[in-house]
Formats: sequence, C-alpha cells, structure tokens
Amino acid sequence: MRKNFVLQIFAAFILAIIAGLIFGERATVVQPLGDLFLRLIKFIIVPLILSTIVVGVTGAGNINKLGKLGGKAISYFLVTSFFAITLGLIAGFVFQPGKGIDVTPGGEAVEPAATDGVIATLLNIIPTNPIEALTTGAVLQIIFFAIFLGVAITLVGEKAQPVQHFFDGLAEIMYKITGIVMKLVPLGIFGLLAPIVGTHGASVLMPLIKVIIAMIVAVIIHVAVVYSTAVKLLGKMSPLKFFKGIFPAASVAFATCSSSGTLPVTMKNTQENLGVSKETSSFILPLGATINMDGTAIYQGLAVMFIAQYYGVDLTAAQILIVMLMGTLASIGAAGVPGAGLIMLTMVLTAVNLPLEGIALVAGIDRILDMFRTSVNIVGDASACVVVEKPGTEVKKGA
Repeated sequence: MRKNFVLQIFAAFILAIIAGLIFGERATVVQPLGDLFLRLIKFIIVPLILSTIVVGVTGAGNINKLGKLGGKAISYFLVTSFFAITLGLIAGFVFQPGKGIDVTPGGEAVEPAATDGVIATLLNIIPTNPIEALTTGAVLQIIFFAIFLGVAITLVGEKAQPVQHFFDGLAEIMYKITGIVMKLVPLGIFGLLAPIVGTHGASVLMPLIKVIIAMIVAVIIHVAVVYSTAVKLLGKMSPLKFFKGIFPAASVAFATCSSSGTLPVTMKNTQENLGVSKETSSFILPLGATINMDGTAIYQGLAVMFIAQYYGVDLTAAQILIVMLMGTLASIGAAGVPGAGLIMLTMVLTAVNLPLEGIALVAGIDRILDMFRTSVNIVGDASACVVVEKPGTEVKKGA
C-alpha cells in the first residue's frame, strides 16, 4: 500500500510537469484541485496539533516517570531537534536552493508577515485566551496550550483520566481524518504543480536538485557532529561503536521510511549492540518514535528557506525564531501523524505567512528526503537511550 502510494505521488508529480509544459497557462484549469487539498490541510491543522501534542505529553505516564527518565529523554529530543532545525535553516541559507526564480502565486507579490520583534514574539506564544487561539489558528499559542494541558493532566492523575481519554480518542479520530486527507496528496500535487509549471516553465524544477544535496549535507553534519558529540561526552560511548551498532536499524529505516515499522529492529540493535537495558529502550524508543524527529526538523528548516527564497520573501529574525520554535515544539506530537513532514511544514508555513503552494514542489521529492530524515530519526532515538543510560559507564563499573 505504501509503495503504491509513493508511485501515485511520483506519477502525479511527473504528470503535473507534463501537463504544465504541454498546456502552458491553460493548466491553471486544475488549480481548484490544489485549492481543495490546501483547504483540507488547513481544516485539520488545529484539532490535530491540540490532540496529538496533549497525547504526546501524557503518553509518558505518571509525572515521576516523566520527570526522571522521560524528562531526560524529552529534554534531549528537544535540544537535538532545535539543533536540527537550525542546521536545516543554515543549509537553506548556504545552498540558496530557491534563489534565482521569483515566483508569485496568482500574479500577486508575497509580502513578508509583519512581526513585533523577538521579545514580543516570545511573549505572544502565551495565549491570553486559548479558545481565541484555537479559533484564529495561532499555531504557537495552540502548542503552548496543548503542552500545558498535557502536563496538567499528568499532574492531576486519575481524576483527569476522562479528559485524557477524550484527547486520546480525538487524536485517533484526527489520525484517521489525516489519513483520508493524505490519500489526496497526489491530486493536490497535480493541482498545485501543473499551474506553476504551466505559468513559469520547467526552470522552476531545477532548484529541487539543490534541495536534495542540501538535505544530504545537513543530515551528515547532524549525525557526525551532534550525535557523535552527545554519545561520546554524555553517553560515554565510542561514536564508532554506536554507529556500527545502530547501522542495521538505520538501513531498515532508510529503506522503509517508517520509524514505527523499524522499531523492533531499533530495540534489538540498541539492547544487543549498544548494551542499553530493556527497561530504558522499551520506554525511550517508543517515546522517541512519537515525539523525536530530528530528520524532519532538518527538512522543515530547509524547506521553509527554500519556499521563502522561491517566492522572493526575506524572512525576518522574528520569523526565523518562529520557525525554530515551531519545528522544535511541534515535534512533540506531529511525529505520530501520517504524512508528518507535510503536516508540520504546512503548520510552519502558516505561522510565518508563506504560500502553502510551495509544498507541491517539495512533496514531489518527499520520498527521497524521507529516506534520509527517517534514518536520522532512528539514530537520534538510539542516541537518546545511550545518553540517558550511559551503558558505557555501566560496563566500566562492572569490569
């Protein structure tokens, strides 16, 4: 099923290019298909963010567990995700994949979103009215509210179980709705990309090669620098031993593009090759599969820079900060969502007022990028186990 869906996306991407080249500006007749897809994406964003982040926070269990083992793991996930999205932004800035082609949707110039500065942006994350934040789609405020709500539910305990069950149910419903919407991705790609190619020609596709190269370079740097440093300094383990031990799981992740599907192999490699206890790996790895997505964070930063450059928008310092915060905080819930990379990207683009039409381009090469980001996600989960438990230290003590 997954393979057929990938083929459908690839076919839609190719057909959109062909239709755009053959019919030129007349290809805009299929624009309503793209508009339909974008409206459906916007339709699911708010309830999806709220429910999945609450479930992600409450999923760690009681507050003691969350505060000890879970607290360390979540802190590590958030820090590495912050580094990852920063690296993605830097890669986009260095490679400039979207430069040289200034495309404006509908013939109208894209204006940068007005911002109030870094301090005001940080303060505005805290909603004065959570209900208003939900109705207006203030994404950062919704994330803040969801995290606080999840922590409070965990603190209250048994009396809050009905509320937790409600959000569990809502999250499952949103997963199902998201899955239905994701089936329309090929249709959305065709409806969005064909008019762009028809209006601006095949030259609009050239930057995609730069995006792939930039992604590969950013992934290699993140793995070689961030994970190596963390494993060596915090986990007291040789990076060579770590990468050799987790390589089979990373290979499976690269081939399947599924963190959840790779989970049994990741557990086996982490326990047998890296010496992590079953108790630690059984808790951190499923948690990481839910909330840790460094590879996707790199993708978010790079894709946002690409789309901003593509449409000739210069991001302000406050907008870049919003992208960094969004990519880091959204990782708590969105990783368990089908099409997580695409959903997260639409959330980030919405938060900084960039055209959602840009997702049609990156969606066309998403399968290629997905292989790299899933592998990074798996390696990141395993590194968290090593950092939290320090199995290398335990071996020395027992020697």
